Amino acid sequence: MARHIELLLLKNIEHLGIVGDVVRVKRGYARNYLIPHGFAEVPTASRVAMLEEDRAVALAELASLRSAREELLERMVEVTLTMTRSCNDQGVLYGSVTQRDICDALQTNGLDVGARSVRLAAAIRRVGTYPVPIQFDKDLRTEITVVVEPDQPLEAREEMEFDDEGNLIIKEPAAAAGEAAESTGDETGTEGTEGTEGTEQTESSEAPAAD
Repeated sequence: MARHIELLLLKNIEHLGIVGDVVRVKRGYARNYLIPHGFAEVPTASRVAMLEEDRAVALAELASLRSAREELLERMVEVTLTMTRSCNDQGVLYGSVTQRDICDALQTNGLDVGARSVRLAAAIRRVGTYPVPIQFDKDLRTEITVVVEPDQPLEAREEMEFDDEGNLIIKEPAAAAGEAAESTGDETGTEGTEGTEGTEQTESSEAPAAD
């Protein structure tokens, strides 16, 4: 028995086809989802002909939608969203920035982008600057910049970096450590010299005069 069968789509199915399309799908997908939910049926010549007009309408709608999305992508070139969030003194957010947050911010700025088109790999949990892909289709995509700022100044540090997994890396400057070591050595040497000179002077003053 063949693993795939042909079905006539009765509705538009994302990533599969539009109404009136004849598509090949796995039997399980057809039997358990498409046919029971009224999304598809076994094709016949008469049914394909009956859906030709619906298919033409669907094609026109898709063309219009694509045009609108292309225009929207042009408006999002070099877009930067800045968000302010509460965090601890190491920049870790009390909460996170999600796809929905970015979607809402875009819509607030007049950019009608659905949450599913915001391709955020994982929720943002630290302050910083992040590139976020926006994708409507395989060939309809762009990238925006999301800047997450703290709601108050962070603790002052010499350096603050994060590794690939988002863990905080704190590096102490080598120069500062060297200067501190030299300063400690100089103070110790000075104290030792002063102590020696004082001892010699005392011994000299206490020595008896020669007859």
